[in-house]
Amino acid sequence: MLITSKNVTLKNNITRHFIGSPGISMMLRALLLTSLLSWANGQEGLTMLPEEKSKIRDQIVEMFDHAYGSYMKYAYPADELMPLSCRGRVRGLEPNRGDIDDSLGKFSLTLVDTLDTLVVLNKLDEFEDAVRRTLRDVRLDNDVVVSVFETNIRVLGGLLGAHVMADMLRQRGERMQWYRDELLHMAKELGHRLLPAFNTSSGLPYPRVNLRYGVLNPLSRTGTESDTCTACAGTMILEFAALSRLSGEAVFEEHARKALDVLWEKRQRGSDLVGTVINIHNGDWVRRDSGVGAGIDSYYEYLMKAYILLGDNVYLERFNTHYSAIMKYISQPPLLLNVHMHNPTVSVRSWMDSLLAFFPGLQVLRGDLKPAIETHEMLYQVTKQHKFLPEAFTTEFRVHWGQHPLRPEFAESTYYLYKATGDPYYLRVGQSIVEKLNAHARVPCGFAAVQDVRTGTHEDRMDSFFLAEMFKYLYLLFSEKNQLHFDIDDYIFTTEAHLLPVSLSTSQPPCRGNNTEAPTAVEEDLFTYSCPSTQTLFPNNPSFAKTIRDSYKYLTGVGRAFHASPDRGIELPLHDHGMEPVEFLRSMGISLTPLNEAGATETHGAHEGVYRVKLVAEVTQTPEEEVVPLIVQLISPPYLGRMVLTAGPAKFGMDLIKQEHGVKGSIVKTSPYTACGPIENAQELSGHIALALRGDCMFAAKARRLQEAGAIGVIFIDHREGSNSAETPLFQMVGDGGSTADITIPLVFLFSQEGALLTSALEDHSNVDVLMLPKERQLDKADKPLGKMNIKFRLAEEGELEEGEARGPTLKFVLEKGEVVLEEEEYRQQGDSCLTPGGDVLCSYGQTAASPPSHSPNDPNTDPGSQDSRIEGLKPFSCISPDSGTLDVQCSNWDPYETDVTFLTGVDTNIHPMLYSLSGILGNTFIAQK
Repeated sequence: MLITSKNVTLKNNITRHFIGSPGISMMLRALLLTSLLSWANGQEGLTMLPEEKSKIRDQIVEMFDHAYGSYMKYAYPADELMPLSCRGRVRGLEPNRGDIDDSLGKFSLTLVDTLDTLVVLNKLDEFEDAVRRTLRDVRLDNDVVVSVFETNIRVLGGLLGAHVMADMLRQRGERMQWYRDELLHMAKELGHRLLPAFNTSSGLPYPRVNLRYGVLNPLSRTGTESDTCTACAGTMILEFAALSRLSGEAVFEEHARKALDVLWEKRQRGSDLVGTVINIHNGDWVRRDSGVGAGIDSYYEYLMKAYILLGDNVYLERFNTHYSAIMKYISQPPLLLNVHMHNPTVSVRSWMDSLLAFFPGLQVLRGDLKPAIETHEMLYQVTKQHKFLPEAFTTEFRVHWGQHPLRPEFAESTYYLYKATGDPYYLRVGQSIVEKLNAHARVPCGFAAVQDVRTGTHEDRMDSFFLAEMFKYLYLLFSEKNQLHFDIDDYIFTTEAHLLPVSLSTSQPPCRGNNTEAPTAVEEDLFTYSCPSTQTLFPNNPSFAKTIRDSYKYLTGVGRAFHASPDRGIELPLHDHGMEPVEFLRSMGISLTPLNEAGATETHGAHEGVYRVKLVAEVTQTPEEEVVPLIVQLISPPYLGRMVLTAGPAKFGMDLIKQEHGVKGSIVKTSPYTACGPIENAQELSGHIALALRGDCMFAAKARRLQEAGAIGVIFIDHREGSNSAETPLFQMVGDGGSTADITIPLVFLFSQEGALLTSALEDHSNVDVLMLPKERQLDKADKPLGKMNIKFRLAEEGELEEGEARGPTLKFVLEKGEVVLEEEEYRQQGDSCLTPGGDVLCSYGQTAASPPSHSPNDPNTDPGSQDSRIEGLKPFSCISPDSGTLDVQCSNWDPYETDVTFLTGVDTNIHPMLYSLSGILGNTFIAQK
């Protein structure tokens, strides 16, 4: 049964959004409540009584008072609170943190961002006082460069949400009778100060703008940027459209819609995916990896919510197109892995970032509950393992980046899932969030971000979104509708959890201007306006969410009771003189026992030359903690980005991973070269990246001297002659044992050979500009995926090795290093790797090895004696040598995260069928020879 919502009043609540008739809605709600209550009788551990919910809700209010009170006491009117220092963070007075500081505009950011949270938590006196403070103290004409994206969602959204709340209270006649739309006037002023960012040839906004001088003004100190992230350009429509419809000025919605139109037009038409970073002048993609996390996340969110807020079907059609592509390529339940937008069957990295935690909530709005429950449960298991969601974690749920800046996305999805299912399990999840915040993030002056979830160390920051979002979602999770001061279902949440009324869909949209482009005819499809019926999917099973969750209960291994596996093995026929395979298998940790030593209980008896594999091997090459590689890319002529040097990071100084565009500058050689004494060329170094030699003193001492000399970054070069990144593992530079918080410039390390290339370039050219950034953000390059090597052997079935059949030829296993073939190299490698010495082509493009000479039983030219020597499941290239009988996948290019490559060799040569499965092999070649 499909219940359409195309002509229904749009609501944020999933039930109201997808069910049109009030009678049907009431009936279904009653049925759902009855079913859940009956189910809950047998679920004592999950059920939460109203008294307990009320107690947790009061605890959330107390936590908010502690955080907000600390900001007002120690930090206001500064933008943010530094909870460890118990003082405010004022831009320009504290060490620069790079892109993170672009959200600070000297406009009391935390106060403005928190305004409508006060109303949600029923703190109406505090709200009225905070509005008066905002009108009295906050100024928007500051000479400061800010992020267009952050200022829009936090400040403009905060002003609009506060205006909507103030107007609601005023219309009720209870409070705010003095209010005359002052917050809306401030929002309109801010909107006009952001508009210069849209002055580009494409319509995509600049990433930064000066609040006083705009962009490209000689005094603006911005306007030189050439690219922006997809989310940065695509997360404007809710705030700008609301501003247009509340103020009557169409210009804001027009610009935001134009930016969305450009992103839609620039999507990859084959996959319907978008990249992460785009050029704002010509619309070319700079980073082509596609996912649902950082850099893209809120673009998808705003397409769906723009439909709900504004009622324009175009947004829903675009969202559904993207969503289908996401579920086809990016979703690998319960994982969500980035792929290449032009080659979406290949994952580009083996880790996920915490911002994707919003996506289950978006799936709830979409009505797709099953994958939402799956991904949310995976995230919950990660929080159980690490206390919080680390900023990034691997597919094996290890920490990739250890920071946790108190992000609210997981709490947001928990709230949406509870609203959709009514399952008390999600109340327990919310309770765990509250408990962990109090236990591990609370400090005397507020709540502090976690610098590393592995150690529990704190960072001196409390971002405004913690007050704007976290407490809002947690409070609503434990509140009944009659406990709120207004009907929350009459509003939609922005990405910063600010409240905008869905009644704006009835407002007159601004004039579109002269649009001469004919609209694309789209066939009416009621399915895209509908959501699945849970009663149809899960008949008579109100605990359907639990049924889904149970599959992922022990995903990370936390809470699982481990039991010893029975001693099983397979029998592998080998010649007495062929010991190389034995040593090879033993080197991988596989225990081999000759059958004549296996004991009298063996059913096969003693077989000379036959070994039993006692352990099913799983060889893993994934380190516990990876060093994230950085690069130094030469971007000035004549190199223009073609010379890229692998660099190691530092555990102190600016975190380049958090810098969206990296750090760019000209390099200057330090004098003295070791930087262990007074810097002699400080004037020359000022404003440039310093080049210094390792040795004679600590990295931190060098960095301090060079920072004091005015350097904007440092590249250290190894003093050990001949060292290089190809042969020497990267490492992280460490400090001097004391505090290194005063060092704020970026630091990287080059081995000797890479450093020689850089110094040679400096000797040949008087000016060399470089870009320091994480390797994954290398300009115009797709990152090669990093995976694990994992070899598994299937246990032989009973009877597969019969008496006297152990004297077949030797199996020889060869494991070699190779490289994953990138998309643009496939055709060249096909020609290079798949030719015999005589020039015959042995490779085919497709899902299986169907190339001539074929080994398919359906091929009339096939040799019947070799029909069982074949490779199954390879994609897109496979090679078979019919002369030598070698099964060679050296020219194969398969998805290293999905595909199991199956080798089936031999019944015609007395080698009994042995099945070998290579799961997730990356950068290796496996050859089985007769």
